[in-house]
Amino acid sequence: MMSIRQRREIRATEVSEDFPAQEENVKLENKLPSGCTSRRLWKILSLTIGGTIALCIGLLTSVYLATLHENDLWFSNIKEVEREISFRTECGLYYSYYKQMLQAPTLVQGFYGLIYDNKTESMKTINLLQRMNIYQEVFLSILYRVLPVQKYLEPVYFYIYTLFGLQAIYVTALYITSWLLSGTWLSGLLAAFWYVTNRIDTTRVEFTIPLRENWALPFFAIQIAAITYFLRPNLQPLSERLTLLAIFISTFLFSLTWQFNQFMMLMQALVLFTLDSLDMLPAVKATWLYGIQITSLLLVCILQFFNSMILGSLLISFNLSVFIARKLQKILNLKSDEHIFKFLKAKFGLGATRDFDANLYLCEEAFGLLPFNTFGRLSDTLLFYAYIFVLSITVIVAFVVAFHNLSDSTNQQSVGKMEKGTVDLKPETAYNLIHTILFGFLALSTMRMKYLWTSHMCVFASFGLCSPEIWELLLKSVHLYNPKRICIMRYSVPILILLYLCYKFWPGMMDELSELREFYDPDTVELMNWINSNTPRKAVFAGSMQLLAGVKLCTGRTLTNHPHYEDSSLRERTRAVYQIYAKRAPEEVHALLRSFGTDYVILEDSICYERRHRRGCRLRDLLDIANGHNPSLGTLVTATGAGQGRGRLSEAKLHSRAEKQQAASPVSLLRKVFLELCQVSVEQTDFHPLEV
Repeated sequence: MMSIRQRREIRATEVSEDFPAQEENVKLENKLPSGCTSRRLWKILSLTIGGTIALCIGLLTSVYLATLHENDLWFSNIKEVEREISFRTECGLYYSYYKQMLQAPTLVQGFYGLIYDNKTESMKTINLLQRMNIYQEVFLSILYRVLPVQKYLEPVYFYIYTLFGLQAIYVTALYITSWLLSGTWLSGLLAAFWYVTNRIDTTRVEFTIPLRENWALPFFAIQIAAITYFLRPNLQPLSERLTLLAIFISTFLFSLTWQFNQFMMLMQALVLFTLDSLDMLPAVKATWLYGIQITSLLLVCILQFFNSMILGSLLISFNLSVFIARKLQKILNLKSDEHIFKFLKAKFGLGATRDFDANLYLCEEAFGLLPFNTFGRLSDTLLFYAYIFVLSITVIVAFVVAFHNLSDSTNQQSVGKMEKGTVDLKPETAYNLIHTILFGFLALSTMRMKYLWTSHMCVFASFGLCSPEIWELLLKSVHLYNPKRICIMRYSVPILILLYLCYKFWPGMMDELSELREFYDPDTVELMNWINSNTPRKAVFAGSMQLLAGVKLCTGRTLTNHPHYEDSSLRERTRAVYQIYAKRAPEEVHALLRSFGTDYVILEDSICYERRHRRGCRLRDLLDIANGHNPSLGTLVTATGAGQGRGRLSEAKLHSRAEKQQAASPVSLLRKVFLELCQVSVEQTDFHPLEV
């Protein structure tokens, strides 16, 4: 820890010229067989124990999360339609393609149905494998049909158990990363404990199982662990090649399973570029990692039928060149991810906007700033305090090393003096430091991204508490340095924190596991049953993105729009469908709906009488703002034709609408009926259609 890291070529010369005595000492130590043998045995024993604990803690975490999911929904006892409804919003959409593949007569027909899909967006045939990241559903459906598990395991359990199994891999990868950084598996154990005790802030897999991030983050954690090992010096050629292979496979799978992969890897590329520029990373290894990123993303691009969003991504642009990026963006006329940049521009105060898509994101809590109470929860487990402690020390060390690396150190004499009196930062430590800082800023600005930061926070904090370099630097700064004290501190502090976590959180976890609840949503179940029983298989439904995903999964009906928002034409279509809640004339709304072939519309009281968002952020307010209307001023006669207001259909129950068939509204113009998901009991709501 007492030397500045230089480029390998310089270091080799300097060491050979300036420290011949140290080389002789190393040679003499290597001649001592007893010491080497005992060290080798201790290393094997440590690897065996640490590896076993890593696997066990990963499996226990997986079982724990699966049990919470079962207890919360009573998943094993509820009906199939209720299980499917429990996959809310886009989760239901993704699971529907797994179900679609299993219901296809053959795998080839199922695959063909995904490539030429005409049910996800009405009056339009789209390639789902190009548009969405659903190769994991395809792969899982193939496995289920091929493996001899159909007699013992229902399709839905095969799906969710795979996701919970990935959580075991996730925790194991975090454990290994912390172990690699600190040199002791005790650090990995502490990282895993922190991950579990901070479950609210580190994962949401138990209630959003099919979400893309739950597929992708385990592979991202494997990639970080592999990069951490790859950045170690003096790796054997075989180890280096195998590590590069692991980095490539994990990067490819991460890119394939999440549509936001390019933004995460862009930040990773920025980390590599920063460290390379500051001479804190071997240039050859940085080049390898750049190449792996580009190769993985291009391979995903091929599998997604040359998805233009990938070809024109900022990651490709950054890694190749700004010039090529501009050419690609002009040639491809990219619009798929423009809503993200509009959102970022408005979020950081670079200009107000009336854009509906940007405001839709801004008004969602998940895309707001990280709530302050998050730090309170993280502090209860001591994670936040430990993280700030380790982060502060490593940032100071990084600044010192960067300053010396950027200064003029060509004079060997001055270098020799710095060798004896300054600190060093290992490449793998520097990589994880910049990584955690950048993802910290991302989490602070956008709450939904906190799961990237909090899991790595567990790794980084536990590494620092078990790092001999950190304790050496701290003890030297207070003039208490002693090798025995370093050993005591790096083992006693983590053990004390583990004991504290067990004492404080074990009873609560046991209570949580014993608490039994049940999924209950009779209105939505009744709606899905009614659609299955009373509407044609080819009927087209319009409504909110979130509810329509459930309609697709539970009924297989054709949709006008859906929650996968990464397409410009879909965003325009969704905005048009949502005009049913805006101040628009009935004839205009009817024309918009019929242009998409709509047969049925589902109106929701939860949107009409929305209280979840503040005034100005309700869906109807966002629509009025985008349409140039003032939400606080006059209204137009709309949907029900029952007077002033937006036509909130709960004001007139469905069974009494026969009296209003002559009203000038979309109800009298559509072929079938406006359906409604009311906040009333099933007995009060009649779902029969009105024949016009």
